[in-house]
Amino acid sequence: MRTSALLYDGDCGFCRWSAGILLRWDRGRNLRPVALQDPEAGELLAGMTEDERMASWHLVTAGGDVYSAGAAVPEVLRHLRGGSPPAAAAERFPEATERAYRFVSRHRGRLYRMIGRPKPRAPARTGDGGPGTAGGDRR
Repeated sequence: MRTSALLYDGDCGFCRWSAGILLRWDRGRNLRPVALQDPEAGELLAGMTEDERMASWHLVTAGGDVYSAGAAVPEVLRHLRGGSPPAAAAERFPEATERAYRFVSRHRGRLYRMIGRPKPRAPARTGDGGPGTAGGDRR
């Protein structure tokens, strides 16, 4: 599988933390993080207005397909080792997946506080071939 772009809100602590978790899971390095505030996001999502871009996370596949909000969940999961079974469940119940995504999106600030507000770092890839380095600073 070639690398797909995972677009997230770089100004949102919960979003950076969540993207970091996905990147750590992504041992095959199939996802490439791109903050929605990065100029590259505008290029990848050229058919969307800024409001549409900022309304949710997105996955842009190597083939150029774009998935947003709940529809991105099964597609992102398919990029991860062991993600096919939960991807199939998310795809089987698209309305429930979209509702769950929207619930998390609406309550991301509260959820971030509930998990203890780990110090988020921008999702990144290390140059040594290791997993992503994003997530909470455990110092």
